[in-house]
Amino acid sequence: MRQRIPTVRYSHLGIDWQAIELIVLGSHHLMPRSDKQEITYVIGHKNPDADAICSAIAYANYKILTGQKGFIPARCGNTNARIDTILGKFNQPTPLFIGDVSPRVRDIMVSRVVKVHENATMSEALQLIDEYDVRVLPVVDDKNILKGYISIFQMGDYFIPKFSEPRTMRHVFTSIKDVAKALQADVKHVRDEDSLEDMYVKIGAMDIRSFGKFSGSDAIPADQSIIIVGDRWDIQQRSLQIGVRLLVITGGLGVDQEVIDQAKENGVSLIISPYDSATTAWAIRTATKIKSIVEKIPTTFSASDRLSRVSRRIASSNAQAFFVTEDEGELAGIFTKTDVLKPNATNLVLVDHNEMAQAVPGAAEVNIAEVIDHHRLGSMNTQQPILFINEPVGSTCTIVADLFRRSRIDPTPEIAGIMMSGIISDTLNLKGPTATEKDSDIVEWLEEIAGIKTSDLAQEIFSSGSVILSLNPEQVILADQKFYEENGVRFSVSQIEELGFQNFWEKSDELSEALLKFSEKEEISFACMLVTDINRHNSLLLVAGDPEFIERISYPAVEEGLIYDLQGVVSRKKQLIPFIASTLKGLPTAEQATLG
Repeated sequence: MRQRIPTVRYSHLGIDWQAIELIVLGSHHLMPRSDKQEITYVIGHKNPDADAICSAIAYANYKILTGQKGFIPARCGNTNARIDTILGKFNQPTPLFIGDVSPRVRDIMVSRVVKVHENATMSEALQLIDEYDVRVLPVVDDKNILKGYISIFQMGDYFIPKFSEPRTMRHVFTSIKDVAKALQADVKHVRDEDSLEDMYVKIGAMDIRSFGKFSGSDAIPADQSIIIVGDRWDIQQRSLQIGVRLLVITGGLGVDQEVIDQAKENGVSLIISPYDSATTAWAIRTATKIKSIVEKIPTTFSASDRLSRVSRRIASSNAQAFFVTEDEGELAGIFTKTDVLKPNATNLVLVDHNEMAQAVPGAAEVNIAEVIDHHRLGSMNTQQPILFINEPVGSTCTIVADLFRRSRIDPTPEIAGIMMSGIISDTLNLKGPTATEKDSDIVEWLEEIAGIKTSDLAQEIFSSGSVILSLNPEQVILADQKFYEENGVRFSVSQIEELGFQNFWEKSDELSEALLKFSEKEEISFACMLVTDINRHNSLLLVAGDPEFIERISYPAVEEGLIYDLQGVVSRKKQLIPFIASTLKGLPTAEQATLG
């Protein structure tokens, strides 16, 4: 089912077109297209926090201001109350939602398909093949439902002489109207011109005595015969007398009114061809309906199918083209193996992360152009060298703001405020363990441009609403959640920031149950949720999963095996993850456990 997301305008980013419309198919998307410029999405990690969103907006703006058009801020998860407060305060639209960038069939298929109707003739199909220089024509009905296809090779086989089957070589299944159309004939008289019939072509070039004998021995009834003849008056008369289905006089030769009257009297259709007899015979063959050679299609594809899977399915196929249909079988596009092999056009700039496990689904299958981050290095391969900026600072927005400053470009007050917000959120207003002197220096510079005090902005951001109260337990866990792997153990850590722990204690049972279900659903060893008190700079750790890991937690237990008191711990990146990593070093790896 298609869900249409409201159009978002980005005229302030220097995009040449006024609006981008994103259509989401479940978790997939149709990427916006532009004939004028290439598009690059600046996007943060899954379940984005304020720094991921703010750095995406700021870096896209920086790119535009340095003359690099086509950069669009994006997100691959929902916003929250804090992010919405920041965006609203500085009048910034929510970045585009992109749930999956995996290359899809829609990205490479031709949507404006040259197609032919199932009731068309060979002549009409050949005209399309010649005009558009295609080799395959999809065949559709009145409702554009795909019925099959015809190719130039099938049509060639139809027209190649089969001397062992002379009757087949002369057979046509068509109507008198279509024959006249194929010949561009001068119609003198027709009967039942729209009736589709099996007819057989014969050229009346022999002596009248042979013509009569040949008709009888061939066992083709006169009312199924199409006789092609030039100015042979005797053959014309004989054809009219025996009542052939169609008499075609070639060379553009006229006929007496007497002959036309005879044709009407005997029920013989009569037309004048502008061509010679040989050309006329071939043209009549092209008037046959294509239905007799239409090939059925064993497999069709959906526009949302992943190219990685499609490539495997078509690897051993010799088909000249592959067809894309909608749910009801309506033709949507066509593609070839060559199209599948073309380089993918989707470009990404990753901000606030550099690990594929945290990136938008499909990121590994597209072109990652740049990475701007402040976290530890993860495993990531790129097809070519890229710009990779990674600094040990408290926020990605610090790095982006420093790029503005080093380039001697002053951001607008709104963008300066956006970057301030990202830094304040990620460093707990410069009081967290990840905060550095550079973060403080950058915030001081931005404060002057934005025209707002850091303390006032921090108060507004941190009092913007409780995640625990505004979301259900499952959503709370996903609000800022990341997967990790240490010592062969895969686990998850979520973090939320609250003003005090009162809201947490009111929902602790529900959150604990949701966290356990989450760990089971994701098939991970354990899941943690760090609940940080912004005012006191302390945290509570809620944990569910592997009992052996939980037993090794050295912090004081508030509820044994469930909730732990982490005094002075406020950073997931710099404090909690190193603690978990060191704890896991004493545990056997998954492989060792299996061998044991």
